[in-house]
Amino acid sequence: MHINEEALRSSLQRLREAAFDADLAGVMKRAVDAVHRVSGCGGAGIMFMTENGRLSYVAASGEAGRQLEEAQARAGQGPCYDSYVYAREVTSRDVHHDSRWPELPAYLPSEVQAVAGVPILLSGSPVGTLNVYRDVPNDWHALDMRALHAYAALLAEVVGSALAARDHSVLADQLRYALDYRVTIERAVGYLMGTQGLDAVTAFDLLRKQARDNRRRVADVASEVLTHADASGQSDHSPA
Repeated sequence: MHINEEALRSSLQRLREAAFDADLAGVMKRAVDAVHRVSGCGGAGIMFMTENGRLSYVAASGEAGRQLEEAQARAGQGPCYDSYVYAREVTSRDVHHDSRWPELPAYLPSEVQAVAGVPILLSGSPVGTLNVYRDVPNDWHALDMRALHAYAALLAEVVGSALAARDHSVLADQLRYALDYRVTIERAVGYLMGTQGLDAVTAFDLLRKQARDNRRRVADVASEVLTHADASGQSDHSPA
């Protein structure tokens, strides 16, 4: 059963009308509840990027949704990570049997099976992801994904307005970081892909690991990679 178009339009309108009267974290919770209710999925959640390069749980419609978010954070991989890195939708019919993320199933509750994620884009760059799951294997329909993109676009609008209004909440500060340093991280990922023959996710993981091992921000590691690249005339090297 796919999302009803009229229900989707009504839900988006209600959320838009209520969004600017609530705090940013409250908007996130309202959004995942709306996605859950309209989509008929088992649950929904939102994750945003942190300074150490981890996608961090922000809001979920229920306990299993929260566990899905936390499982990906613990495993450091999953459809939501790929959605963030590649800035596109990523789906899995059954994440427990998906070879793309071999370490993820160990952290997942059994009721999370089919998963879909779409990026939340600000100025064309992802700062986080909106994610849904079903408790049975599921082939995601184009209408389902269009609805998720519509909610993600509305969330981006709300987040952009909050940042423009200089919201000083912890969540807003986290989002500013994700937006301010996204281009630097993207450039470093591209450099590592070109010089070391890596795919985007592996290159991003290399930056994250270096940041984690040295207790640094992933953006600082990315900046260092680019500085060394400029100094060495684009010679091949790993992050220092």
